[in-house]
Amino acid sequence: METLYGISNWKLTIRRAEDHIEILRGITCDTHAVLPDELFGLPVTVLGDHALAPTARPIAGEEVRVVSGREGEWSNRDLQELTLPAGLTAVHNYAFYGCRSLHTLRLHDNVNHWGVDCLMNCHRLSNLHLTRTGEVQGEALAYICGAIHEELDVVLYGTDGTETRLVFPDYMEDYEENFPNHSFDYHIMGGGYAYHHTFPKKQLILRTYDEHWPQYLRKEHEDETALRLAYTRLRWPTGLEPFAEQQYVDFLAANAHDAILWQLSLRDAAGLRLLLDRLNPDETIISAACARARAEGNTEGLALLLEQQRRNQPKGLDRDFDL
Repeated sequence: METLYGISNWKLTIRRAEDHIEILRGITCDTHAVLPDELFGLPVTVLGDHALAPTARPIAGEEVRVVSGREGEWSNRDLQELTLPAGLTAVHNYAFYGCRSLHTLRLHDNVNHWGVDCLMNCHRLSNLHLTRTGEVQGEALAYICGAIHEELDVVLYGTDGTETRLVFPDYMEDYEENFPNHSFDYHIMGGGYAYHHTFPKKQLILRTYDEHWPQYLRKEHEDETALRLAYTRLRWPTGLEPFAEQQYVDFLAANAHDAILWQLSLRDAAGLRLLLDRLNPDETIISAACARARAEGNTEGLALLLEQQRRNQPKGLDRDFDL
């Protein structure tokens, strides 16, 4: 077994090809792990069947040890955050099967092959960081959104340096057995289904994403999720058209009290400033927020609220000192 130094600890089983490396099995003892971009001077481009599945059986291949630092228990069951190789182009069947602790996945948008149920039983996956690699969108976002039902926070990094953030709400699918007919009735619950399947030809169209909003509000949904979705589109407004911008502003204005208290709890001064500028909340809301900021010792938030309070005060009559 060869030993290399890297960012994270890994025990790998690989296959060398002429111009790339395939990872057949990988196990780490780190909760936050980075798979190497290259091994032996060759780019890592393929994850094999069950490659990172905690219950996968050993497989024949070349064994490599990647050493980073202190080691813990060797099990992908505890893997929480994973960064995939930048040159990865293929993820095969059940590659992450049963990674139940995985909540954050980082990858580049050049994977052109996704196998069967790559993310099966990855129920905690809730954060996706996707870096675009060219003008043409890849299929990663469409695949991942379609593969999971849970709420997903997505950060897209563009080739031009832009950052887009999107919230994909959760939904549930239910098969109810119909005994008299010996069949199953299929039900979709929650307003997130349309968002997870809003990829014509596997491409994200932001206008289509925004058009789901009115229907989403009419269906069963979490109020906090709706708040975050509307705020996120205003904060990172890539491709945001006027009709969509107005619908999000209207919703946040109608829920200004909850929105401002939420930003206070995050201690996000820039986010609070955005809401104060766009919503222009009334004195009742500002006073309640000031009380919360004082109680929590949030001095920066309190300063912004007091400044807004000062701006909201009616101006006195203009004074004329001419004799």
